[in-house]
Amino acid sequence: MTTMRSLLFASAVALSVAVSAPAFAASDVPAVASYQQVTDSYSFPLGDLRITALSDGTVPQDLYKLLIGTSHSHTDQMLDKEFLESPVEASINAFLVQSSNHTILVDTGSGDLFGPGNGGKLLDSLASIGVKADEVTDILITHIHTDHTGGLVRNGQPAFPNATVFVGAPDLKFFLDPSNARKTGYAEQYFDEAAKTIGVYEKLGKVKTFGEGETILPGITTSLHPGHTPGSAFFTVTSKDQSMTFIGDVIHVAAVQFPDPDVTIVYDVKPEDAASVRKETFSDLAKRRELVAAPHLPFPGVGYIRAEGAGSFSWHPLEYRNRAGQ
Repeated sequence: MTTMRSLLFASAVALSVAVSAPAFAASDVPAVASYQQVTDSYSFPLGDLRITALSDGTVPQDLYKLLIGTSHSHTDQMLDKEFLESPVEASINAFLVQSSNHTILVDTGSGDLFGPGNGGKLLDSLASIGVKADEVTDILITHIHTDHTGGLVRNGQPAFPNATVFVGAPDLKFFLDPSNARKTGYAEQYFDEAAKTIGVYEKLGKVKTFGEGETILPGITTSLHPGHTPGSAFFTVTSKDQSMTFIGDVIHVAAVQFPDPDVTIVYDVKPEDAASVRKETFSDLAKRRELVAAPHLPFPGVGYIRAEGAGSFSWHPLEYRNRAGQ
């Protein structure tokens, strides 16, 4: 979607220049060409609900350093099929679910914790659709990693002062106990950052935990899928006869992990379990033709999974619409 907008924008600029000037002077060309983006959102209906994908930005990922269970050549072969090469650009997507009574965020992006220019665009994306931070009533956290909880805070204070935060009980227990870094060998930074983000809301009594199969809000049920983190959660949202599932970090790199779901990533707390969850999830969602939303697939990160045989899968983005009417 962003690429399409960029192409249309570029075409408009080219036409304007052709009409207003006899030639493209060398002095008019930027010294260094760069990607220029605006805040991104994409909204669509789900029954009586309005769902909006929101961009928090993108970050580069060096797959040679991050992926487990693959060789550089195998990774390159899969990337080449999608006209990509390492490093790849990973989207950081958050999602908004609006009903008559609730304004719900699913994940919050990275906030300021990845440094300038890397993520941190969620509040701007919300503002672009007319939603203020203090209007958010609930926040659903798929798991406690910085690129999902970093946006909870701003300058050390709650960025969403009126929101209740929902998170899987195993994740809160794990990440708010820094001794688990030593016990498991998982990087200390995740525990430090958890204390600075969701820990702020926990101290204020604004965090509610959940287990398997709970209805936490009208039309929203949970399921736990430990592997990527101990309390990684899915949220299935239903309105009328329509539903979709927010699947968190079951998938990071579409070009690699759809065709080969056994490939894991260093962010997984338990890589083998994460791979098992991915294969089971893809198979189930493909069989049910369920609409899914994923935080790190190319924006807007909403679409369908199809089984391709021999344990391989493919991704099919939601049909894009930009017109009036239903």
